[in-house]
Amino acid sequence: MFNRSNASGENKEPIKVVVVDDIADTRENIKKLLAFEDQEFRVVGTAGTGIEAVRVVQETQPDIVLMDINMPDMDGIQATERISKVYPGAAVIIMSVQADSDYFRKAMLAGARNYLTKPVQLDELYNTIRAVYKQHEFARMQQAVLTNAPVDMRSATNAMVNDAGALRAGHIIVVYSPQGGTGATTMATNLATGMMKKNTKVLLVDANLQFGDVGVFLKLQSQSTLHDLVGKIDDLDTDFFDSIVTTHESGLKVLLSPPKLELALEVEQTPNAIARILEKVANTYDFVIVDCGNYLNESQLSLFDMATKIVLMATPTLASIKNARFMLDLFDRLNYVPTKTMFVLNQVEDERQQRAGRVTIPTETIEKHLKRQVEAKIPYDQRTILSAVNKGVPVITYQRDRTKSPIKELVDFSEHVYNSLVGDHAVDDDLDIEKTAIKKKNPLLRLGR
Repeated sequence: MFNRSNASGENKEPIKVVVVDDIADTRENIKKLLAFEDQEFRVVGTAGTGIEAVRVVQETQPDIVLMDINMPDMDGIQATERISKVYPGAAVIIMSVQADSDYFRKAMLAGARNYLTKPVQLDELYNTIRAVYKQHEFARMQQAVLTNAPVDMRSATNAMVNDAGALRAGHIIVVYSPQGGTGATTMATNLATGMMKKNTKVLLVDANLQFGDVGVFLKLQSQSTLHDLVGKIDDLDTDFFDSIVTTHESGLKVLLSPPKLELALEVEQTPNAIARILEKVANTYDFVIVDCGNYLNESQLSLFDMATKIVLMATPTLASIKNARFMLDLFDRLNYVPTKTMFVLNQVEDERQQRAGRVTIPTETIEKHLKRQVEAKIPYDQRTILSAVNKGVPVITYQRDRTKSPIKELVDFSEHVYNSLVGDHAVDDDLDIEKTAIKKKNPLLRLGR
């Protein structure tokens, strides 16, 4: 039963929990903490090793797994990765004395949904379990459908309809350049606009915390920004998030960066704040476009990890191509599949401009050097771009004629990205939710890896 509350608001079933820790006293203490709310939580199993944890999860099929990191035979991160494969209906919450961003990143890569630092506070434990349980609802639904488990389909359908994010794909597209001045913000704003179609929800996020320009490019001002979400991450709900998001005149939803440097620094003090926020709200949108700064840190890496696609921006200059080579090598070391990255050249000049003295590296030479196909070449037209910025609109909506450069190339690339993600998985509007959930049989949640 996926909808735990009936019409009167009373809980039907408690959240099933498995506790994994190599110290028996710790397991018992956590069981006692959860027993205080025995109407809401029920411990259905415990394990003292990683291997035992995988077996217990398969046997008990819990909703939540509280997983310690340091254990014999198989550590918590390895066990999490195994559980995510053998029983993805369970959501793993990592627990560790290590309050280290590297552990957090590894845990999320393995498939964990949240991270608690020991000793765990009572309210923090309860609230985290509740939040993760809610986030993981559609994954549990999907697991039941795929394994032919009995499902109250009417309740499941109502839950999906009432939860705005349940039927959205949540594709996260990170636009990044390791060098300033390559047009990443121009690409992000136009990509987000180009992805907007009928019945498609798109969110544009300005993740360049200290020096974000999305608000400037779109002439948006708001007293509510990303900074307002940081203190609410653990209990973030879609209604509050929607109240923070700003709407552009085109209908595009935009989450702006903090308006002051000191507020940006406050956000940066919360480890992986943007990634944690996006994890909770991404599936209320079809596409989330993230415009990033050109710095490289742990927060940025967490966005790369969770991204469906990374649009790597460069210009056809020696320094920019050198930096692009550095990033592609990094992505290889992170074991990203090549198709995760889409390499785009901006400010590409035609023969007339090159004859005027603006000599750049030919595209063929760049592709040969990087061993990477250029998936879009955006022509150099500073006048059109500046005119659109001054008007506060994306370049692709600046004028009606979409056959002119660089509008044509930006529109074409948006279509290319859209088709690469949707493809044959687009849902026919005439299909009802119930048929779709059963017929597709493929994950809609990009983040529950």
